[in-house]
Amino acid sequence: MDEQHPADVAGSRVAACIGEPARARMLYCLLDGHARTSTELAIVAGVSASTASAHLARLRRERLVASLAQGKHRYYRLHGPRVAAALEALMVVAGESRTRFVPSTPNRLRFARTCYDHLAGEIAVRLHDRLRELGWISVRADEEYQVSSEGAKAFASLGVDVDAARAQRRRFAYACVDWSERRPHMAGALGAALLQVALRRRWVVQDLDSRALRVTRAGSGELRTRLGLSWPEGRLGRLHSDGDAARP
Repeated sequence: MDEQHPADVAGSRVAACIGEPARARMLYCLLDGHARTSTELAIVAGVSASTASAHLARLRRERLVASLAQGKHRYYRLHGPRVAAALEALMVVAGESRTRFVPSTPNRLRFARTCYDHLAGEIAVRLHDRLRELGWISVRADEEYQVSSEGAKAFASLGVDVDAARAQRRRFAYACVDWSERRPHMAGALGAALLQVALRRRWVVQDLDSRALRVTRAGSGELRTRLGLSWPEGRLGRLHSDGDAARP
């Protein structure tokens, strides 16, 4: 009998890990790109909390999922695009399709709000993704962010002092899972500095009675011209008219 090749052994081990029905349900639930807690994944898989923890531990060992601790919670997401591609390929072979993730957060909070002292909501998630696309920030294995030299100059042009943010006695910049979008936005001193600039220049204004933020016409223009971010006007909701002129 021929000796088994290590790649064959590794491949069969990963396939067996995916092939268990409860673990498969967890993985396909995460295919939409939104992170979830072990409690939520236990419900999806139809198993107990302890069984879900055991399944997630194995999925982590096989590098199929990654986890991110945030406060009292730990969120799970697919380990990377190669895992997503493999799951999508299996779904094509199976001839099945998945339903989309639909947040239940009220629209006025879902689009833009504060999360402690930084920006959250759909706008923050898309801003986070765009900053990475532009190469201004990059993420390390520990979910902390580093700013490129080009990014430092670009942040300075927005009015964000990267060195001052880095000098604060707190975490500089890191991924924070957005509770409505279930994808990361940027938290830490850098995220807080970016929100303060947006408030000071009246790119966004905060509701008096909630954490909801509204994008001003000036802010909409700045997001479009400086970062290439735009939304259909209907998605922005009622634009605030008091911030048409940006303040220095």
